[in-house]
Amino acid sequence: MPQLHYTPGEKLPVAKVKDRIDYLKAACVNQSVLDLGCYDETALIKKESGRYLFNEIDEVAKFHLGVDNSSLLPEEGITISDKSKILRGDIYNLDKMNIASYNFDVIIAGELIEHLSDTLLFLRKMKEWFPGKRLICTTPNTTALHNMVFTLVKRESAHIDHLQVYSYKTLNTLCRHAGFADWQIIPYHVKFTEMKLGAKGIKRQIVGASESIVNGIERLFPMSAGGYMVDIRL
Repeated sequence: MPQLHYTPGEKLPVAKVKDRIDYLKAACVNQSVLDLGCYDETALIKKESGRYLFNEIDEVAKFHLGVDNSSLLPEEGITISDKSKILRGDIYNLDKMNIASYNFDVIIAGELIEHLSDTLLFLRKMKEWFPGKRLICTTPNTTALHNMVFTLVKRESAHIDHLQVYSYKTLNTLCRHAGFADWQIIPYHVKFTEMKLGAKGIKRQIVGASESIVNGIERLFPMSAGGYMVDIRL
């Protein structure tokens, strides 16, 4: 876990930037996986792109159970296969869904915590319900390069349901206050997948080139990366 002094000018031990999907997929190989906030209803365009997280985890997991509160999900949930399904439910009340009986190895919370009304409560509940297991949360980075560039033209990249945005230090603070003893904070590359899929011809090429340039800058300056993954031992 990072050892920080919380002084204004301290140098932070930021890791090398990773690909978010690759990192999460590798963590789920032959594992029993609980996938929270998995439906990603605003990004269903990505389903066949290789960048839709639920599908990518499904390829490698031994067992894969998703939980999401999306109104697009039927009350009975969706059965994908004999080893994969999505339940409609509230992540703050997983104890009422008998979730712990599945004995998960890994819990994934992909692009979820920025949507939560109480992230600290969520993390404390994860520690209570799944002691000793691995939790990986991913979330956008408040100091991301594209966010800083947008400010120059009076714009901001934020989803309508985002309630907060996190930095390296605030994520570290959340882990400390949740009572965790072992965690890593790893930056991940921004991907403009939805923009590319929604564009054609020269516009798609421009988006792709922009993504490559931004990813190159992220490698040089990892605190400018699109987001962070917090890999926690509960």
